Amino acid sequence: MKILLNNRPEEISRNRLTVNELLEEKNMTFRMRIVKINGVLVEKGEYGLKTIEEGDNVQVIYLMSGG
Repeated sequence: MKILLNNRPEEISRNRLTVNELLEEKNMTFRMRIVKINGVLVEKGEYGLKTIEEGDNVQVIYLMSGG
């Protein structure tokens, strides 16, 4: 399937996958992050349930703090 991941076209070998599966497949391990699918925030507790499908626009945003 084809999706847009952080504004870049990506081709995934499956027809659908969960947010957790995508994060694992792309090795996105940073703990402080938020995920949006088609502009809608996905709660962290839903990462194992929420599926990504063909044509979805997925944003993985890392949160950083500093001083």
